[in-house]
Amino acid sequence: MNQTTTALVSHNLPIPSALGSLDAYINAVHQIPVLSVEDEQALARRYRDHEDLDAARELVHSHLRFVVHVARGYNGYGLPLGDLIQEGNIGLMKAVKRFDPAVGVRLVSFAVHWIRAEMHEYILKNWRIVKVATTKAQRKLFFNLRKSKTRLGWLNAEEVSAVAKDLNVSEREVLEMESRLSGRDIGFDAPADEDDDHAPPAPSGYLMTQDDDPAQAYERADSEDNQLALLREGLAELDARSRDIVKRRWLDPEAKVTLQELADEYGVSAERIRQVEANALKKMRALFAA
Repeated sequence: MNQTTTALVSHNLPIPSALGSLDAYINAVHQIPVLSVEDEQALARRYRDHEDLDAARELVHSHLRFVVHVARGYNGYGLPLGDLIQEGNIGLMKAVKRFDPAVGVRLVSFAVHWIRAEMHEYILKNWRIVKVATTKAQRKLFFNLRKSKTRLGWLNAEEVSAVAKDLNVSEREVLEMESRLSGRDIGFDAPADEDDDHAPPAPSGYLMTQDDDPAQAYERADSEDNQLALLREGLAELDARSRDIVKRRWLDPEAKVTLQELADEYGVSAERIRQVEANALKKMRALFAA
């Protein structure tokens, strides 16, 4: 907020926050008379030519009711009306600072752009935890598409094409923004409705935990590499038959064979295969313990 706008805010107003409620504020601003064209022009010239802050404040006060009217149009976004009015008042003060009475238009026509711009910025920052629109095209698409969805619901292919053409954006951007509008914020630890079996999973259920920090991940990977190296050394110390039995009995779970199958293959008893297996494992454990 610049110095002049801050000065407008800092001076005493006839409608201070001490009124105590939003309804009292709204009632108060509607009691302020609407300026005639002549009075508005005279006040605007006083501010433009002499930087008369009293004239600027009177221009702001006389248009506060219009800010309330504009703010009510954004009630459907789930944000406090008082906050929207406050942001709109900042836009009104910026408009008064830039208003040129020589152009020949009413202040209300000039100020509506500034008022809406401040409200739009507030809505985009606070509507969701994650900002849904960042570029100028996305901002325009956000507000226009939301109005269309309120009237039409989910858009079909023909409506998507029409919206894209009207707003001069791609159909992909329309579909992406529609997806963002249909989403909602959820708590980190639990779904919004814990009793709802169809509620989306909480982020804490699938996001990486603190245990998986880089240091611990490296330690686990290093330990696994060491164990694999020991396993290879242990297998290398075995004779071919013992190595084959251990691999097929313990290291290939998808094709694990029974003692009898190996006994039939090697032409010995199942008990003999068990003994070979036990001796091989004992030899490998001794190597691991060394």
